[in-house]
Amino acid sequence: MKFAVIVFPGSNCDDDMFYAIKDGLGEDVEKVWYTEKSVEAYDAILIPGGFSYGDYLRSGAIARFAPVMESVIEEASKGKPVLGICNGFQVLLEAGLLPGAMQRNKSLKFICRQTTLQVKNNATAFSEKYEQDEEITIPVAHGEGNYFCDETTLQELQDNNQIVFTYKDDINGSVGDIAGIVNKEGNVLGMMPHPERATLDLLGSADGLPLFQSILNHWRKSHVVTT
Repeated sequence: MKFAVIVFPGSNCDDDMFYAIKDGLGEDVEKVWYTEKSVEAYDAILIPGGFSYGDYLRSGAIARFAPVMESVIEEASKGKPVLGICNGFQVLLEAGLLPGAMQRNKSLKFICRQTTLQVKNNATAFSEKYEQDEEITIPVAHGEGNYFCDETTLQELQDNNQIVFTYKDDINGSVGDIAGIVNKEGNVLGMMPHPERATLDLLGSADGLPLFQSILNHWRKSHVVTT
């Protein structure tokens, strides 16, 4: 399986994502610069955290118009797995690949610490290696991670089982304590916590690795691999 890690000016978690795939999964992975016009050659697309374009205007608002995003949106429409973490989640929201928006944390402070998540849907391409309702430890590092959507959208997310991860505690004011959601088709996941920073016990937790293993496992089940 071949992964693409999209890199924007201001991305700072691209190395973390790269090595989560290279060392954690042992799969092929390449960094793809934001000026590229196509990501068709890749089996999965990963959008890392950071401060794309300095978070000017709104977080993710400028990156959404980067040349590579047209192809990211096209490949997502074909059903390829697309994962956006932290700033990557914000980019997916701005691109319309996921519903809702991000606001400043309710504390108006940057939060950087370990947090406990609950797996609310383990029947997705990103969560099938977890147990339903399992509690996992994943770090957060964000200033604008307060997820917001209106009541109608929240009801749709709940009815369609699109809420994949929630915070056990209210850390940033997110509606429904939402930490991660998928689109209706289930192939695009956005989440604020950083699973790529939780792939080894040495890092404080290895609870993020099953997320990447889920992507690989799901892909292998849908592809014939000859040996």
